[in-house]
Amino acid sequence: MAASAKLPPFDPADPLGIDDLLEPEDIAVRDTVRSWAADRVLPQVAEWYERGELPGIRELAKELGGLGALGMSLTGYGCAGASAVQYGLACLELEAADSGIRSLVSVQGSLAMYAIHRFGSEEQKQRWLPGMAAGDVIGCFGLTEPDHGSDPASMRTYAKRDGTDWVLNGRKMWITNGSVAGVAVVWARTDDGIRGFVVPTDAAGFSAPEIKHKWSLRASVTSELVLDDVRLPADAVLPEVVGLKGPLSCLSHARYGIVWGAMGAARSCFEAAVDYAKSREQFGRPIGGFQLTQAKLADMAVELHKGILLAHHLGRRMDAGRLRPEQVSFGKLNNVREAIEICRTARTVLGANGISLEYPVMRHATNLESVLTYEGTVEMHQLVLGKALTGLDAFR
Repeated sequence: MAASAKLPPFDPADPLGIDDLLEPEDIAVRDTVRSWAADRVLPQVAEWYERGELPGIRELAKELGGLGALGMSLTGYGCAGASAVQYGLACLELEAADSGIRSLVSVQGSLAMYAIHRFGSEEQKQRWLPGMAAGDVIGCFGLTEPDHGSDPASMRTYAKRDGTDWVLNGRKMWITNGSVAGVAVVWARTDDGIRGFVVPTDAAGFSAPEIKHKWSLRASVTSELVLDDVRLPADAVLPEVVGLKGPLSCLSHARYGIVWGAMGAARSCFEAAVDYAKSREQFGRPIGGFQLTQAKLADMAVELHKGILLAHHLGRRMDAGRLRPEQVSFGKLNNVREAIEICRTARTVLGANGISLEYPVMRHATNLESVLTYEGTVEMHQLVLGKALTGLDAFR
């Protein structure tokens, strides 16, 4: 750098200058989603959370479809064809509003739509993807079962042949969007291995009772899927995949969005802590002027922006076709774990006010407890990385 070059000013909101890595199109996507969330979610989300519901979810889905946020990294069939980094930035902004909103988008795009887009027939793609991209049809993804979460190979849901039809029986649990979905991608055991099925939710024998009494992801629709002799035509099966690699590849795509999204929740809590520290006075001056508080804020900022840098790096690798599942595990393990710690530290800065829904901190903290374990628990990601590092399989 020339001696006369002028350094840019320090930006507390972007202390590492990460925005310099973004293209104008990236920033435009981020700002559009941030503006939508500020207008449509933030003014009401504390009330939704307190009531334990997400009213107007179908209207929200259509608005998100209008933004191009549903299946946004997919191409064709009405999808936006955005980059992985742009999708990640959208996830960050959505989860900065609430994890439930980001989950709505992730399950729709990265699980249900992704499964149909990657493994479906052309007829399945044409039938379902345009409506899902527009938000006219909400989708869900049925993999986890009541007794088999981290061990999907032991699923009990079974699909058997009956003539040319398939008949499905089983249960799925903790399914985001289930009670409002028009289509479910359901994974089941068959005589030939694990297969995916595209199930219209108006099929006879299908029901999706909503799960109540949650203390996390309260502004989100979570359901059980019940399949009692659900009869489907032969063309309901996803033709391009057999085995666990199908659902696991979908999960890897969704986990990538979590790597970004967790940093959105962390950023919201960090910003709340900074604002509070600058205005809250104790012993005659703002608490942000005390050394211990500044140490907390500095440590939070370091982990937050390291996490965003990690997410950005993984996004560039995905866009280059070089992102491995182990690297996604690396990102989810680190970023969700650090996001929870940032939320907890922010709570200490806010003191007793940190538990109030007037501030976002406790809402994000409880939401992240779900994000920590869904789509792969801490232990599962540790073992994925352990196997990659040692070459030894601890899953057996």
